[in-house]
Parts: sequence; structure tokens; C-alpha cells
Amino acid sequence: MMRRTMCRLAATAATAALLASCATSPPAPNYDAMLDTMMKSSFRDQGIATVDRLRQDESDAACSKAEGKALPDTAAAAIEAANLRTVKMPADGQFIGDWKEGEKLAQNGRGMTWSDPSAATSSNGGNCYNCHQIANSEIAYGTLGPSLHNYGRLRGVADPASPEARPIVEYTWRKLYNAKAFNACSGMPRFGHAGLLDEAQLKNLMALLLDPKSPVNQ
Repeated sequence: MMRRTMCRLAATAATAALLASCATSPPAPNYDAMLDTMMKSSFRDQGIATVDRLRQDESDAACSKAEGKALPDTAAAAIEAANLRTVKMPADGQFIGDWKEGEKLAQNGRGMTWSDPSAATSSNGGNCYNCHQIANSEIAYGTLGPSLHNYGRLRGVADPASPEARPIVEYTWRKLYNAKAFNACSGMPRFGHAGLLDEAQLKNLMALLLDPKSPVNQ
């Protein structure tokens, strides 16, 4: 009996000690701050690649915190609405450029690396092939994004300049300009919003996607 009592007393003392240690334990580390410090100390400006690229806007930050999980509907809708407001339509009202130039652009993966010359002396590629099938003749292409083959034809665009095609034309422009306007956590580059491609380049990509003579629609 005495031994049992001693054991109970010992267990009670151990529990009390544990609870006391929990009450005085240090706060959990601020992992966000630690990550921010690590990132700032790990990178430096090099050529045209500057550390300001590490700064996320509210849209990117929200998606990063979600860690691959779907955002709540209200949060996703707010991000999409905010990004849609950033879209600038063509200054001259013309959406369609030269599909041949658009094809070159889509197959060009250069740009935005530290060894590239400045934007004043060179232009970026679209790098579209890295995530999408573009033409049916291709045998190697990325699959992170959907196939773009027959993009315009599947959407009934026989003439991109026709009034009937206007909704698809405007949607496509907005999607290229800022993909987060339609998918809050899209991994697609925000070509116009981020200044990756200029207006003329966007028009050429539009032609690649929507011109019936483009290899995309053959």
C-alpha cells in the first residue's frame, strides 16, 4: 500500500512539473519571419534578376500559404476580381496581330534570367511550348497546361474580327494578360500584368490562338 501511494505521489509530482514546464515554454518560432530572413540572405541582385522578385503580392502570398490546397470560394473570388481589374485592353482596340510572329514567340523560351541583357535591348519569349501543346504536328511539348491545339476552332472563332467572336477574343486577351483573373492560384505567367510581354507581343500570341490560318487551328 505504501509503495502504491508513493508511486501515485511521484506521478502527480511529475504531472505537475510537466504542466509547469508547459506553462513557461517559449513561444513557437515565427517561421514566416525565419523564411523571409533566409530568402533575403540567400539571393542577391545579378544582372537584370533583382531581389525584388522575391516580394509576393497579395495574390501570390495567399496561394503560397494555401500550400496547394484550394482557397475558400470567397478568397478565390476576391483574388480573381482584383486581378481582373488590372487588365489593360489594347490601346488601339485591335486584338489580333501576326500569327507567324506569335508562333516564334510561343516557341521562344528565353528571357528574365540573370545573364540576359536589359529589357531595353532585348525582348522576352513566351515559353508557351514548355506547358502547352501548340500545334498538332508537335511531338514534344509540356503538359502542365491544357493543349492549345484547335483553340480558336473549338470555340467557334471563324473570324476573330467578327462581333460573334468578341467574347472569346476579350476573354483570351484577359487570360494572357493576367491568368489569375480567372484562376486565383494559376501557375501561368501573368504576361501583361508582370510586364513580361508588351502589347504587340500579346497581339501576336492572340493571332496564334485565334487566327484560322494559324497552325493552332489546322
